[in-house]
Amino acid sequence: MTRGTGRTAQRGRSGPDSQGLLDSSLMASGTASRSEDEESLAGQKRASSQALGTIPKRRSSSRFIKRKKFDDELVESSLAKSSTRAKGASGVEPGRCSGSEPSSSEKKKVSKAPSTPVPPSPAPTPGLTKRVKKSKQPLQVTKDLGRWKPADDLLLIHAVLQTNDLTSVHLGVKFSCRFTLREVQERWYALLYDPVISKLACQAMRQLHPEAIAAIQSKALFSKAEEQLLSKVGSTSQPTLETFQDLLHRHPDAFYLARTAKALQAHWQLMKQYYLLEDQTVQPLPKGDQVLNFSDAEDLIDDSKLKDMRDEVLEHELTVADRRQKREIRQLEQELHKWQVLVDSITGMSSPDFDNQTLAVLRGRMVRYLMRSREITLGRATKDNQIDVDLSLEGPAWKISRKQGVIKLKNNGDFFIANEGRRPIYIDGRPVLCGSKWRLSNNSVVEIASLRFVFLINQDLIALIRAEAAKITPQ
Repeated sequence: MTRGTGRTAQRGRSGPDSQGLLDSSLMASGTASRSEDEESLAGQKRASSQALGTIPKRRSSSRFIKRKKFDDELVESSLAKSSTRAKGASGVEPGRCSGSEPSSSEKKKVSKAPSTPVPPSPAPTPGLTKRVKKSKQPLQVTKDLGRWKPADDLLLIHAVLQTNDLTSVHLGVKFSCRFTLREVQERWYALLYDPVISKLACQAMRQLHPEAIAAIQSKALFSKAEEQLLSKVGSTSQPTLETFQDLLHRHPDAFYLARTAKALQAHWQLMKQYYLLEDQTVQPLPKGDQVLNFSDAEDLIDDSKLKDMRDEVLEHELTVADRRQKREIRQLEQELHKWQVLVDSITGMSSPDFDNQTLAVLRGRMVRYLMRSREITLGRATKDNQIDVDLSLEGPAWKISRKQGVIKLKNNGDFFIANEGRRPIYIDGRPVLCGSKWRLSNNSVVEIASLRFVFLINQDLIALIRAEAAKITPQ
């Protein structure tokens, strides 16, 4: 009991002493800094907590960034704090200077003042919003610039300078994207009044190649003054390039700097086509019955009548037929190698070597055709028409005529192909029309209605034929 009462007495003595030291320190720190005031308030809080026997709570600052103040900032804050104290707390300071102890209510106010959390000032909120806007703005700018190419910006600027009408620019200029009239207006206002977009667009336009700039300038729209000068050229006359060159020399200020005599001639012809010259008159429409143009006739059409009614039975039948055809195609693809072996066995060309009777070979992707006579016919075999080479064995041959062509061997050993069908025959990429013929050489590529063949010549047998022809010729 005595030990406890001694501790309480000691605590009772330490409380007023520490409070007196705190009052003296507060009187001496009239021009102290903000950090010193916080330390004194914290010391008072610790002293009061020791007197009450409680553990003080840790105070956290409401500022976002903690940093030490410099000397000039300390002086400015201390001066500002001293002025506010002199104005608002003038009733409290004289009582403390007189040496009287503060009342219990003042103690509670002083002890509770630092413990109450200070609400964060609303000042950082607009700063945060500004930071967010600044961080998002370049993304929006780059996205906007990504759709509007530098060539589009240059086209827009030249077109507006020529016509002074954004509607005409939207209708007459062909940009890289299909922009709406609202997008064209917003882009023009952004180039005029938005410094960020204007700066980025100018930097991108400066990096354009001179040839690209010249091409863009050649596409500039014609102004009303230019068209008025061009309309004075008579429609019955036949102006030459010298006429338009003289027009450029006589009116250098009226025409755009990139105009050429050829461009003026082309635009004059366009104006003549649409009856825009001064000496041209448009015939008036006949009175009485109204003549409908295409737009009026299109408006009279009822779109609901043009839509076909859905036939579910027909759609089901088409689906079943499509499934059946795909199944057949799959089966044929699986049996393709069997058919190739069968065709090779029928034609007798399982080996690529020539025999003593084969003059040449017309080799396709699927079939090899042997030429064992001096003349063979090419085409599509039917019940009434029998030919030597049936091209339908190679692939789809419905575009090939029944008698497409003839291959002949001359006495001098040269092969010629004559086209007798409606479609041309291509020899090494050169077309051979109907009624024409072309010389075939070894490894020539023959293409007939998307079917390709390679013409191979038996050089040994042809050499013998040429030798015999040379012996017969002198006789």
